[in-house]
Amino acid sequence: MDMEIAARLILWGSFIGLFFAYIGFPVVIFICSRLFGHRPVPPPYQLRQHLPTVTILISALNEEAVIRERLENVLSIDYPLDKLETVIASDGSTDRTCALVRQYAETYPGRVRLLEYWERRGKATVLNSVVQQLQSDIVVFSDANTMFHSQAVMNLIRWFQDPAIGAVCGQLRLHDAATGKNVDGLYWRYENLLKDCEGRLGALLGANGAIYAMRRTVFVPIPGDTIVDDFVIPLFSKLRFKHRTIYDTAAIATEETAPDIEGEFRRRCRIGAGNFQSLSRLWPLLFPTQGWISFVFFSHKILRWFCPAFLLLALMSNIWLSDQSTYQWLLLAQTVFYVAAYLGHRLAKGTLGNRVVRLVTMFVAMNIALAVGFWRWVTGQQQGTWQRTIR
Repeated sequence: MDMEIAARLILWGSFIGLFFAYIGFPVVIFICSRLFGHRPVPPPYQLRQHLPTVTILISALNEEAVIRERLENVLSIDYPLDKLETVIASDGSTDRTCALVRQYAETYPGRVRLLEYWERRGKATVLNSVVQQLQSDIVVFSDANTMFHSQAVMNLIRWFQDPAIGAVCGQLRLHDAATGKNVDGLYWRYENLLKDCEGRLGALLGANGAIYAMRRTVFVPIPGDTIVDDFVIPLFSKLRFKHRTIYDTAAIATEETAPDIEGEFRRRCRIGAGNFQSLSRLWPLLFPTQGWISFVFFSHKILRWFCPAFLLLALMSNIWLSDQSTYQWLLLAQTVFYVAAYLGHRLAKGTLGNRVVRLVTMFVAMNIALAVGFWRWVTGQQQGTWQRTIR
């Protein structure tokens, strides 16, 4: 095949892949969810005496800065006191996290419990160990820096009256640490819309580790080196038990955004490595027999994970074709795009810049993080243990 033809195929094929991953798929899934899906209707709340027992499980690593506020938050949740406990599992914390939790456990016996692991084991290993020790009907997974609205647990739990439902994912809202204002950006709202559409089709993938609930009896232990546990845990369970996963926007949790770009970038690199790792374990979801899930897994997840390759191929093939005027204009557009992303990064801590530039910067940074994550996964540099993002 002529090299020029090959370069054109690579260029336009890459653009098509990028377009479908971020624009085409959302349009298709939105239309299909309205034509073939339905919004799940939450059942009425149960009488309090009939509510299931619940454990809020939080894996913690050096969380002394937030753990007191978190415990006050869970103690204020609207749920029968005799049916709700909070377990803090310390994964080798070296600060005052355990001492603070121990104080609460002594003050609120039966409501707060500390499980202390002296050595770093990794979050996946900790979750596997703790869930096997629990006796409650439902396990609510969360993080130390997440704050639940008072009705969050009640809204999660009501869905389990339906025996076909095995897991429920809540809605996470982001707040600015300085002002306390909601800072859910365009991309975050875009992702929540996709969750809603996928939920209508019974094809919701994974969960948000800040707030999701699962029947204890459908929990399937995951490999100890798992990096993105909140993605793998619900899907391992779904593959084995064939249950439904619900997305409930009324079960609300809040978190503060990361205070610095570097910390958020490191977090996304870790998630990127975990994404590629999960592909080697969740590939059965691609079988057509999985229905909508196979389409969503390929289009929403896998295709997007390979967008860094599409971006690189589009740029390299465009450079190869740059002796033609049409492709010179296209190369100029790509150059402007990346320059805008760079300027957006340089001005991120200032007051300049606009929403479009910030969106371009986030898009490029997210794909760079995916590429770095891929490299770490291939070379084995990313481990299942983790370092907390400084808050």
